[in-house]
Amino acid sequence: MLEYILAGLILIGAFFTLVGSIGLYKLPDFYMRLHGPTKATTLGVGAILLASVLYFTFKDGTLSLHELLITLFLFITAPVSAHLMAKAAVHIKVKQVKHTQNRIE
Repeated sequence: MLEYILAGLILIGAFFTLVGSIGLYKLPDFYMRLHGPTKATTLGVGAILLASVLYFTFKDGTLSLHELLITLFLFITAPVSAHLMAKAAVHIKVKQVKHTQNRIE
C-alpha cells in the first residue's frame, strides 16, 4: 500500500511541476509567468518531498527531518521571493499585457 501512496504523490508532484513549467513557457508577460512556477511548482516539489519523507520514514523507522525542513523552507521562501520579484517589476515598470493591467473604471 505504501508504494501506491508514494507513486501517487510522485505523479501528483510531477504533474504540478509540469504544469508550472508549461506556465512559465507559455504565459505572455512577467507577472503571469511568475504565477505559474510559484504556485504549481511549489505544490509539485512539496508532493515529491512528502513522498520522500514517507519513504525514508518507513525505510529507516525514524522520522526524516531533512525533507521536512526543505519543505518548510520552500513553502516560506517561494511566496516571499515571488512577492519581492513582483514588487521590483512594478518599481522598474516592466511591460504588461493589456489584460494583466488593473483598471479602475
